[in-house]
Amino acid sequence: MTDYVGRFAPSPSGPLHFGSLMAALGSYFQAKSQQGHWLVRIEDLDPPREQPGAAESILRTLENYQLGWDGDVVYQSQRHELYQAQIDHWLTTGEAYYCQCTRKQIKAMGGFYSGHCRALQLADPHHCSVRLHIEQPVTEFIDLKHGNIPLPKALAEEDFIIKRRDGLYAYNLAVVLDDIDQGVTEVVRGADLIEPTGRQMSLYHQLKQPVVRYLHLPLALDENGNKLSKQNHAPAIDALDTKSTLLKAMQCLGFAIEPSLKDGTIEEIVQWGVRHWSLLQLPESTEITPRFSNGSV
Repeated sequence: MTDYVGRFAPSPSGPLHFGSLMAALGSYFQAKSQQGHWLVRIEDLDPPREQPGAAESILRTLENYQLGWDGDVVYQSQRHELYQAQIDHWLTTGEAYYCQCTRKQIKAMGGFYSGHCRALQLADPHHCSVRLHIEQPVTEFIDLKHGNIPLPKALAEEDFIIKRRDGLYAYNLAVVLDDIDQGVTEVVRGADLIEPTGRQMSLYHQLKQPVVRYLHLPLALDENGNKLSKQNHAPAIDALDTKSTLLKAMQCLGFAIEPSLKDGTIEEIVQWGVRHWSLLQLPESTEITPRFSNGSV
């Protein structure tokens, strides 16, 4: 085994859809082509958005596609102590602070938080979020496929929320602490998550940890140009047409599918994908609209 550690980290807000399958396959192929570990983490940080049974459904789907993970599945809902301990440390050192600003107030600031509460030294956490004072904003990063990607300067310099006013932990904080704790060396995910990359890299700098590598896969769109996502009510992938859906997802990732491969088993197709995976094959665009004969995914 190499030192490579990758991961797939879906949120249980619905069953696995075609876009999520592309992300799972891309991260799996990238890890296994380097004889690395591939971890699965369920990012159940936001109970109001979760769908009962979705986590179990996602794991069953991964198994159906012969995407076996290494080690135990990690659930973010069981890691709150880790997140709170880091927040408490930053509150003690003054790197984080309570903020009482509302969305309406931030909109009046021009749409980006101005640091209004940074010097107020608010002591009451009730009805407050927790923000991290950003000392090393990241305005660009290197993507393994797309090269240098610039990020909005105003967004990069903003002290962002690491714990919401409703008590829920922020995605950016949790994902970075988990990736560090699990030894992740490279993050492979959909291009819809390009923008948060700068904030996550800022967290690595704040924690004095080496920054992981990033690879963003093309984002699957529907025929109307909308992202295939649970938020946009993307349909679950067809559990009865596994092979066809697998081959379609691999085509979207740039594979030239050999005709004989269509007669193979799911396991054989996946292992063929591991052997033939290359970043050079990935589409240059960060968005792709799958073209299927029946018009569905």
